[in-house]
Amino acid sequence: MAQTEHFAARSARSGPPVDGLSVDGLSVDRLSARMRAVGASWPPADGVAVFDGMYRRCLTAAQESVGHQRGTNQRGGRRHGGQQAFTDPRCASTLDVVFAGRYLAAVDAVADGRRPPACWRPLFQYRHHPGVRPVQFALAGLNAHMGHDLALAVVDTCRLLDCGPDDLEGDFDRVGETLVLLEERIREELLPGPGLLEIVDPLTHLIGSWSPERARDAAWSAARILWELRELPVLAGEFTERMDADAGLVGRCLLTPLQQPLATKEHTNGDPARSRTAPDEAVRHRP
Repeated sequence: MAQTEHFAARSARSGPPVDGLSVDGLSVDRLSARMRAVGASWPPADGVAVFDGMYRRCLTAAQESVGHQRGTNQRGGRRHGGQQAFTDPRCASTLDVVFAGRYLAAVDAVADGRRPPACWRPLFQYRHHPGVRPVQFALAGLNAHMGHDLALAVVDTCRLLDCGPDDLEGDFDRVGETLVLLEERIREELLPGPGLLEIVDPLTHLIGSWSPERARDAAWSAARILWELRELPVLAGEFTERMDADAGLVGRCLLTPLQQPLATKEHTNGDPARSRTAPDEAVRHRP
């Protein structure tokens, strides 16, 4: 109890920015509102807009799960072991805010003409490619967020709350499980219907090569490694750079353009013969 109160007191105070991110005065609701405002200027077919819309729904679900835990300060079992109990909701919200802030930092970097982290570059570079399907955009964004941002968000939150990764394990479980459920929703809503199964076979193989569960587990391991390397900034920097580059490579693979872009269920009514194609134009920028 004393430890939880200590974390809550820390989270209630304004914390310093971590790697250019500041959580002062921010909340999940305000972050969601900002995403909605930013995304309003993007056309619906924009690849970043596809991810943004799905991620806002993820944030809402995460906030609801925190709300269900208000007044509960006990901790549960190990990760992936069923229903989890979480720390103080204000501490959980800190992780949510810091995590989402990293995505918005990438958006701001592109808007300002700066280079975003390598993990995000493929999504922004291919966002208008006619040969890339919505499900690919959404999963590429999720890969960048889980493969790079999640581990760094855990470390950032530990610094802000003056705790270690093990103290945030329950909160990490909640975020990770929400992201896994988001991936399931992406597949359900953005994959073409059963009538296009033969045509989408290359697409199903492509997106089946990435696993949110493995990405979640790798992020937890990376967060613990980075925390142990916190007194060795050179090694920590090299590890972070490699993690960023690896996530960028996976993202580029997920965004492999299809030779014949598929029409969505709404365009074809499940009839493969009515699927429309668009030219597979070259992308100006390479990752």
